[in-house]
Amino acid sequence: MKFENPLALENQLCFSLYATSLAITQVYKPMLAALGLTFPQYLVMLILWKEDGVSLISIARQLGQQPGALTPVIKRMAEQGLLTRNRSSADERQLQIYLTETGKAIREQVVHVQSCVFEKCGMSPEELLRLKGELDELRDRLLEDTP
Repeated sequence: MKFENPLALENQLCFSLYATSLAITQVYKPMLAALGLTFPQYLVMLILWKEDGVSLISIARQLGQQPGALTPVIKRMAEQGLLTRNRSSADERQLQIYLTETGKAIREQVVHVQSCVFEKCGMSPEELLRLKGELDELRDRLLEDTP
């Protein structure tokens, strides 16, 4: 890739990824707000819907975050009645996160959100899957050799 002005904002891969991330978050925002969720809360819920009773450390690792950065999000979700936070009986330093019945119940409503987002993207399922794969591969390459 060669650009006339390599330092122009519009020529930056980082800006394209950043702006796209903001744009997709804005697509999700009103639909998730109707369910009482923020985008970070939605990501936590996706993990818990797949496997309930996950440690805070595991959630943080899956999201590429530090546990301390997620603590306020998890605490708010517990206050909303979506999940509970329990100390592990095996290791009291570990915090295990469990869905409540309320947290489990909103799962079905979120399926509709996902289909609306896909529709808004204006791409075929195959194109979206290919793009996701390419982004996952890029992320993995960027994280290689990262402590």
